[in-house]
Amino acid sequence: MNELVIDKKEELVMKLLHYFITERGYSPVIIRGIQDEIWLENLDDDYKIVRIVSGYIHNDEQFKYDLYKTKSLLKTIKKKTLSFSMNALSIFVNLGDNVNMDNFTDHNNISFAEVNSIDDLKKYRFVIDSYPDITKESNFKEKGLELFMKITSDINKKNEGEAKMNEEVFSIKKPIVTSILVFINVVIFILCQFNILSISDFAVNRDLIISGQYYRLFTGMFLHANIIHILFNMYALYVIGMQLESFLGKGKYLVVYLLSGLAGSMLSIFFDNGFSVGASGAIFGLLGSLLYFGFHYRVYLDSVIKSQIIPLIVLNLLIGFMSTGIDNWAHIGGLIGGILSTMAVGIKYKSTTFEMVNGVILYLILIGFLGYMVFVRGI
Repeated sequence: MNELVIDKKEELVMKLLHYFITERGYSPVIIRGIQDEIWLENLDDDYKIVRIVSGYIHNDEQFKYDLYKTKSLLKTIKKKTLSFSMNALSIFVNLGDNVNMDNFTDHNNISFAEVNSIDDLKKYRFVIDSYPDITKESNFKEKGLELFMKITSDINKKNEGEAKMNEEVFSIKKPIVTSILVFINVVIFILCQFNILSISDFAVNRDLIISGQYYRLFTGMFLHANIIHILFNMYALYVIGMQLESFLGKGKYLVVYLLSGLAGSMLSIFFDNGFSVGASGAIFGLLGSLLYFGFHYRVYLDSVIKSQIIPLIVLNLLIGFMSTGIDNWAHIGGLIGGILSTMAVGIKYKSTTFEMVNGVILYLILIGFLGYMVFVRGI
């Protein structure tokens, strides 16, 4: 049997693909009209985009056009992925002798590297700073067909592993906690309607909370003023909650719900001294949590964020500001609390320890500041 002969440049491309996909978690990006180059994306790495360009670039004019095309596509990807910034590393494996990359050094968001072998990457400090193990992890003892089979097998295993993780995160589970929360809210509403419980004994109120009835910070989120109030809130809780409970898991979801409600109550008593009831502060927290989750998985959920979650948040806040009898401060507090508490509990396969610690600190700062202003300063 004849041994498979792989071109030197093809072998180099394969090794680079293997490293960025299996070692750094990049995923291929499908872009129409692109030939002889591969785009890889990892929004959590130093370079969000890595381009491996195998097409021959003859002179500076062609290189200039390649740069213009790359910038245009980066703008599109930045908008699509809701990213605050977008940068790229372009690795050229077939650059002509008439190209002088030193003529193109004023593009802060795009870095260039010309390589004929993996070891050539050592010449570029910015590459080694971001990918210190790239030369070590891209050296293989296998050659020819064995190399091709190994790289293909490793990439397939990596893709299968990511597919299983995404299936685990996005698969719909039974909304047990959400159903229990709806049940509790409905039961308490019925008890209040038959005067077994009194709303005034458990509603959020600044003076009563300052006097020592701290339980009102939590109990108020389980009370509702009338049938329309509870129907609207329970519908929103079930629709939003069943999705978020699947994404976060039961324990994290319950923590986010309660901490969002607490943040909503705290901001409510900071700005208002009336009586406040309703689950909407906690529900806004779920929207904030969903927004934060969607941002981490924006590769899959960018259209949902832009077309559903953000418009829903903005619309409901506008309704709150334009209407009377709606505690919009509780909504805003819940929204902020939902984002920060989700940052604190973390998102599976996405959040880092540093990010979670920051979430805890920021949430405590929020509650601590509001608590100090209300309970100590008496504002």
